[in-house]
Amino acid sequence: MSNFRRRTGPVAATLAVTALVAGCSVANSNHSDAARPDTLRIVIPQEPPTLEPCDASLTDTGVVVRSNITEPLIERDAETGALQPKLAESWQQTAPTRWTFTLRPGVTFSDGSGFDAEDAAASIERAVNSDIGCDVDGYVFGDDALEVTVLDARTIAIGTPAPDPILPLRISFVEMVPSTTTTTARVREPIGTGPYRIDYWQQGQRLALIRNDSYWGPAPEYTHAIYQWRGEGSVRAAMVANDEAELATSLGPEDGAGDLGVAYQNNETSAIRIHATEPPLDDYRVRAAIDLAINRQGIVKALFRGLGQPAAQLVARGIVGFDPNLAPTPYDPDQAARLVAQAKADGVPVDKQIRLIARTGMFPKVAETTEVIQNALSKAGLNVKIQMMDTAGQMQFQVRPFPPNSGPIMVLIQHGNQAGDAQFTVDQYLRSDGYQSTTGRADIDAAIESATQLTGAARQDAIAAVFAAEPAAVRQFGYIAHMSGVLAIAPSVRYRPNPATGDEMRLAEMTRSDPVTNG
Repeated sequence: MSNFRRRTGPVAATLAVTALVAGCSVANSNHSDAARPDTLRIVIPQEPPTLEPCDASLTDTGVVVRSNITEPLIERDAETGALQPKLAESWQQTAPTRWTFTLRPGVTFSDGSGFDAEDAAASIERAVNSDIGCDVDGYVFGDDALEVTVLDARTIAIGTPAPDPILPLRISFVEMVPSTTTTTARVREPIGTGPYRIDYWQQGQRLALIRNDSYWGPAPEYTHAIYQWRGEGSVRAAMVANDEAELATSLGPEDGAGDLGVAYQNNETSAIRIHATEPPLDDYRVRAAIDLAINRQGIVKALFRGLGQPAAQLVARGIVGFDPNLAPTPYDPDQAARLVAQAKADGVPVDKQIRLIARTGMFPKVAETTEVIQNALSKAGLNVKIQMMDTAGQMQFQVRPFPPNSGPIMVLIQHGNQAGDAQFTVDQYLRSDGYQSTTGRADIDAAIESATQLTGAARQDAIAAVFAAEPAAVRQFGYIAHMSGVLAIAPSVRYRPNPATGDEMRLAEMTRSDPVTNG
């Protein structure tokens, strides 16, 4: 690992952009800007599935859209967790179920129209209360509808069904769009208030952003950003080394970034999520066997080259609700095999084929990780078939409603808690009706409901207790690792990744640097 520079500290930037509809390019089609010194070239693993702002909580979308094209009312500091003003200057709780937000004056969208309370209200209604099925709705708000009221041109009030102590944090996930944006379908070419706007988008090839000269804040240093995608990490790293790109994301230690590699701790946790509704996965012993068969330490050491830590829960240190006392399940292949044998003796159909679904390019060595787990489960006596999918394919099995008649499946997931509070995790993954949950128990649901109404130390302890109780009660997950990330950064660019870098990369935080001072 001596070749990697380790960085901590504030900053984030950049991204990809891509097409939602096949075949078209957007806006300017003059691509000579690729060789300009004020152009930032970025290479990512795959083309984003969408640029829809209300899907910006999806990593592949958010890394391009959030705070580049569109902006929220409030943003969270990735290092401290503090909420900071963005398009809202201030906010306060004015009643137990009501919060009031005062908006920043003088802000315009990239199309020249002004931003006001009508736009803010429409953006929240569209993301949370519409029938579009926005990812942010399920990820952040669940089934709760909001009551949004325009008080004047710069003030909105938001009412919640029950007191919500973290509503401002939730609102930080809603990107602002003009009130004229359709509320019946996703948009392909988002308009926002951010420092960049879409320049052109060649489906399957590349996407470019250009600086928004009407931006209300400080002008970013780079005037253009071009995103391309390459599936192989070694190819992405080589593009930076060969001066074909300034930044490459999602690299592994074996991808050859050398001295250009920057390792950082991100907020992602990898895990096997078990759909515990079909035999043999509906048997607790089989789920326990899956958990026991995962050699977390070996995966981190051999495949991740030490970049990561074996995990015992879905959130990492620094997130409200993280339980520092939880230890990863010990690797015990013999006990895993005994549990499968016991289940088989009791008539559980352990020979029935189980699909292990994973996403191509989810993280470096994802295919090898999946194969190692499949091999371990096969040795334990289970019949597991790997199925690799692209983002769109895997999302069918990752979020509700799941495809019917899918048979027994497990999904390799990577959960990034961008918000810093584990309510977003337990609501999604541990509630019986969670957006990304396949099973649960009433007592766990009640514990979550109670914990998430608390604040301060009581909130921390109560959510941590939920993480501690779930494995014994349900055991829906085989946790793998708290992940680390690696970027390749050209010497000409100054950029320091932080824990949010995998989910949102802010182009405005990238600046030019000479080879001596980079870092």
